[in-house]
Amino acid sequence: MKHDKKKHHLFGMMNEARLKQKKWHYYRKVFMWEATIKLSYGLKRFIDYFLSLFFIILFSPIFILTSLAIVIEDPGNVIFSQKRVGKDGRLFDFYKFRSMVIGADKMKDQLMDENESKDGVIFKMKDDPRITKIGKIIRHFSIDELPQLFNVLKGDMSLVGPRPPVPKEVAQYTLEDRKRIHVKPGITCFWQVSGRSNIPFQKQVELDLQYIRSQTLKEDLKILFKTIPAVITGEGAY
Repeated sequence: MKHDKKKHHLFGMMNEARLKQKKWHYYRKVFMWEATIKLSYGLKRFIDYFLSLFFIILFSPIFILTSLAIVIEDPGNVIFSQKRVGKDGRLFDFYKFRSMVIGADKMKDQLMDENESKDGVIFKMKDDPRITKIGKIIRHFSIDELPQLFNVLKGDMSLVGPRPPVPKEVAQYTLEDRKRIHVKPGITCFWQVSGRSNIPFQKQVELDLQYIRSQTLKEDLKILFKTIPAVITGEGAY
């Protein structure tokens, strides 16, 4: 009888040891996973910060010349600032070189019937009358996007990630569409290097979700390198 009790007690201690060992392995895996995620995000932020700073210095002559050209053609603000939706729905001030006439936002409602976006969520128009002459040039070569390097420097955006939408667009999102705002938005992304404005909205969402599921530093570098020929050709830029 005593032997059975000892055997039962020993068996219980062995089970308890196994459970503790399993818990230890589980918590260790969780810790390693969280540490890996934090390290990857930290590395991505490190690269974003220093590359954006480098590009701001490198492109400073373009910043100056573009600013002068905008003011000469249509006097007013050089930088266009707009509220955009960032990671987890947080609003931030989004910067671009002004490529349209002053008061273009107010004119947009009058042009909604001419929206060329098939999905109707975003507004796209190839021959938008609000765009200035210099605006067409800087849009074609994506020069209007350069001020977003300051958004990256501030931490509102990343170099690579889904493009940040305006609040009105997000209000029309489905639950599936909203997954694209679960990560930090970027200057360039999959669909930016695959046809830009020629890509329908739902296809943009699919490509953004594909990026979110598979994002790696290697993938980010690939997209950055693909952005160069996309900017030079100007395909889908309007």
